[in-house]
Amino acid sequence: MAADTVSRSAETLSPTPSTPSGLQQAKLFRIYNHYRLVVSLMLVALLFVDPVNFDMRFRLLDYYQAGVSAYLGLNAFIALLLLAGFHPNQRHITLSILLDILIMHGLLLTSTGITNGLANLVIVSVAAGNILTPSRMGTFYAALAAICSLGISGWAVLALGDSADDIVRAGSLGILYFAAAFVLQNISRRMMRSEALASSRARSIVELEKINQQIIQRMRTGILVLDRFGQIRLANAAAEELLYGAARRSNRLSEHPTVLPRPLKLGLETWLKDPGRRIEPFQPSPTSPMLQANFTQLDQERGDQILVFIEDMSKVTQQAQQMKLASLGRLTAGIAHEIRNPLGAISHAAQLMEESPSLDPGDRQMLEIIRRHSRRVNGIIENVLDLSRRRAANAELIELAPWLKEFREDFLQTQDNGDSPANIVLKIDPQLPPARFDKSQIEQVMVNLCDNGLRYSEQHSGQRQIGIHAGATEDGERAFIDIRDQGPGIAAENRSSVFEPFFTTDKRGTGLGLYLARELCEANQAHLALVDDGQPGCCFRITFAHPGRMI
Repeated sequence: MAADTVSRSAETLSPTPSTPSGLQQAKLFRIYNHYRLVVSLMLVALLFVDPVNFDMRFRLLDYYQAGVSAYLGLNAFIALLLLAGFHPNQRHITLSILLDILIMHGLLLTSTGITNGLANLVIVSVAAGNILTPSRMGTFYAALAAICSLGISGWAVLALGDSADDIVRAGSLGILYFAAAFVLQNISRRMMRSEALASSRARSIVELEKINQQIIQRMRTGILVLDRFGQIRLANAAAEELLYGAARRSNRLSEHPTVLPRPLKLGLETWLKDPGRRIEPFQPSPTSPMLQANFTQLDQERGDQILVFIEDMSKVTQQAQQMKLASLGRLTAGIAHEIRNPLGAISHAAQLMEESPSLDPGDRQMLEIIRRHSRRVNGIIENVLDLSRRRAANAELIELAPWLKEFREDFLQTQDNGDSPANIVLKIDPQLPPARFDKSQIEQVMVNLCDNGLRYSEQHSGQRQIGIHAGATEDGERAFIDIRDQGPGIAAENRSSVFEPFFTTDKRGTGLGLYLARELCEANQAHLALVDDGQPGCCFRITFAHPGRMI
């Protein structure tokens, strides 16, 4: 039982053919077998040199010749096995070394004894054994070789009457065997420790590289690595989304882009001519956000590779606007009481004047203007106050299909005024990925977009109807919601300004609805954009973040 345990432990610790150390060991054994094959061929060739005097020099010539021939046949057979693809394990190597030591001493016994030059080949076999198996088995090889050498010398002195100097020579060879064993074992252990250290460091480097790749891929800043000709060597997901998002959605881009968009290519050429110059913001396509690119060389001496950082300028603009509106919100919160008091007095006075029986139609029209603008001022105050009071998003994983059906029913109940009923055409694609967001905040965004869509659809077509389409992005990992109306659409000159605060084309609007909607989407790591797909009406798209990659 104990012997089986030791054997299993030894097999566990020894290299297997599938490991790098096992493959290296098999390669060394193949080289050693080539050496044995050459030696056996030379020994056979020497049989045909001066064969007449062999009887006088060799003790047992027939056994020697048979042993040399058998040794050649054994090595040739092993060489054929290795050539056929045989992978020796530790037991095969140990057996081969033991056979070498025993066969060499057998040849010494049948030839001229320990004084024969074949004794030097035993040192090579012991050394090879300690290189191939740097363990206590290597010491056993040396001990076996020393015992065999002393046994041959002692037998020759006792049985054949040879000189006792052969025992001294055998003892010297034994010392050489052990010296070779100890030295090579020490060297092999150091080499194994160095190899293990190198393998450990290589694994650490690979792990660090994987971690760096994951970090780079999850960064929101676009990162590109280019050559001097503008060919893309590396791009993270953010860079592909910023530069090629529109092309990917319309299937006009290959799986792995290698060529820069023309505006960025021109910026690279400008930077190469003047590295100290900062290029102007650019748009990869007419529907893309404004981007800012910063260039730097990875190799200062050769300058073969260029690192590019790409930032979405709309985020910077939004941050500036958010800071501005936050200050405005704090200011409004401070003076809201002072504004609402006179505003309430104005509204109350208008109501009292409206009750007067002596008002002519012109005066009543003026009172309507006062009431309408009073409501607008109050709405502006409420919206700006919402900016300063906005809470953090409490996101949860939501299945969009049932949520949208419930939202549609609830929203239509609030829009049923009897005169012009509202209609929402809901389309949900199959295999829709889930989305992670705050229900109340995204519901507020949807209500805002649906209200706008119904209003503009009624103004343009006379029908209060919009369409909601839920689908998945091109990679199938993120969900989106499209809200499309039947209105006149947005003029090309106004498309870049629709999300700016206080921008509106409706005299009754405050200009903060779409801005607040985008802010709420950004709080949920979603993106609200105006889609230009060439179809009539206006389409706003909410693209949600990956449900498993939200930061």
